[in-house]
Amino acid sequence: MNYDERPILVFWETTKACLLKCKHCRAEADLYRAPDELTTTEGFKFMEELATLRPPPVLILSGGDPLMREDIWELVDKANDLGIPVGLSPAPTEKVLENKKELTKVKSVSISLDGIESHNVIRGEGNFDLVLKIIKELTWHKGFQVNTLVAKENVYELPRVLDLLLQLGVKTWEVFFLIKTGRGVEMNDLAPQEVEDVLTFLYEVSGEINIRTVEAPFIRRIALKGPVARGELYQKLVSLHPPKGSPKFRVTDTRDGKGIIFVSRNGYLFPSGFLPYPLGNIRKESFLKIYRENPVLKKIRKAEFKGKCGVCPYRDVCGGSRSRAFAYTGDPLESDPACPYIPTEKNSQVNP
Repeated sequence: MNYDERPILVFWETTKACLLKCKHCRAEADLYRAPDELTTTEGFKFMEELATLRPPPVLILSGGDPLMREDIWELVDKANDLGIPVGLSPAPTEKVLENKKELTKVKSVSISLDGIESHNVIRGEGNFDLVLKIIKELTWHKGFQVNTLVAKENVYELPRVLDLLLQLGVKTWEVFFLIKTGRGVEMNDLAPQEVEDVLTFLYEVSGEINIRTVEAPFIRRIALKGPVARGELYQKLVSLHPPKGSPKFRVTDTRDGKGIIFVSRNGYLFPSGFLPYPLGNIRKESFLKIYRENPVLKKIRKAEFKGKCGVCPYRDVCGGSRSRAFAYTGDPLESDPACPYIPTEKNSQVNP
């Protein structure tokens, strides 16, 4: 796939509205839709451009909560009519259950579960029980997955979350590593060795459940080379859930801005929803023109990074989190401060 020409995964933040006020919310969502959100007509036009690509990219409708848009199923129907594989990333509220029958129209649907004790602290009192109910109601969906935030506040609960997901029959677990943006600035990051420990644990349990990570692409380095070290957090995690079987992690080479792109609620393109660096606006320019020609995106796709990420032998297959680099330095091309790997002349060549 030529990622210079086209993405394979597009996220559209359809609205700012959401009934929850989660502590880590990058969108800083509230109860009401923003007046500048893309309209139904603008959404149709955007999807028609996506449909010119063959095959079209996967389109994930997110928010806020996409179920807060009155026209959400019109948008889904339009995507299906155009042959665009469409997924839904709703907030874990009663609206999911109210729309359960309509979920047959989407290829994938995700729900967030952020811990056992900590979930209600992050998402709101009583939400844990609702999420369990939603998961039990949706495991029939072939494209169903559970998303989990990981930060200092909940990291020790990951093994228990995994145990619960396996018990409930969940097949895919996508783990989001905190980016300090939006309301997430008030939460606490893991130290680099702690990130390495969590990723090593996730890699080692990938034979039990399909593992995906967000904003932690160095799990690919771990899959190819092994971890820098196994620290105290790793030992704690595997004591709570000893990995079973051989890892089955699939290494890919996409990243934010390279095969993956985000469209904000008011039409701005960002490399990621966690990287609020405007690249252009589809109200003024062609989506594909922005994706193909923006100079920052070109550098991201060529792995032209600064600091240690720029000389790392894994810079193309990994590349670090551009969102975290931006959150800490204001530069999306800087090095990811969460990675403990130190490139040297001896490890300057890698052939994934």
